[in-house]
Amino acid sequence: MKYLIAFFGMAIVSHTAYTQAYPRFENNHEVKFNMGLFLVTTTVEGSYEYFLGEDTSIGGTLYFDNDEWDYNGNFGIGPNFRAYFGYVPRSGFFAEAFGLYYHGKNRIETSLDPIERDYKTLALGLGIGRKWVTRSQKFSLEINGGLGRNVNNDDFQDAFMYRAGLSIGFRF
Repeated sequence: MKYLIAFFGMAIVSHTAYTQAYPRFENNHEVKFNMGLFLVTTTVEGSYEYFLGEDTSIGGTLYFDNDEWDYNGNFGIGPNFRAYFGYVPRSGFFAEAFGLYYHGKNRIETSLDPIERDYKTLALGLGIGRKWVTRSQKFSLEINGGLGRNVNNDDFQDAFMYRAGLSIGFRF
């Protein structure tokens, strides 16, 4: 009987110690608003991120802009995959691979009249950044940047595109 009580006592103590050493992460979803891009270019960009574990996530970005002549057009949507390298789970330095479909207009200056062309393109790229979170793991602040290569660019279009942001987020 003493051994049975000792066994159950050890099981309860080890379970308690395990739950204290490895916290459960319940906030797997995060929505973000890129306030830096909004303040600089009036582009409205929102992102969603789903955490697969302590150091990886998948997500998506959607943005709108009233200026179709802007550097990344007036509409864009795309997925991303992130890997985090910080000591605190789900935060710190990260690297990401992203895809982005976007469209807009471009102007070509000629000797006669400028030519306006619509474009729709797909870009694949890499980015880096840093994320800080509150102790409660509810709010985040993120700064990021990236460079992508346009896969199907036209002669009048740039071969590369860039992304940058200063985002605030909420986890739930």
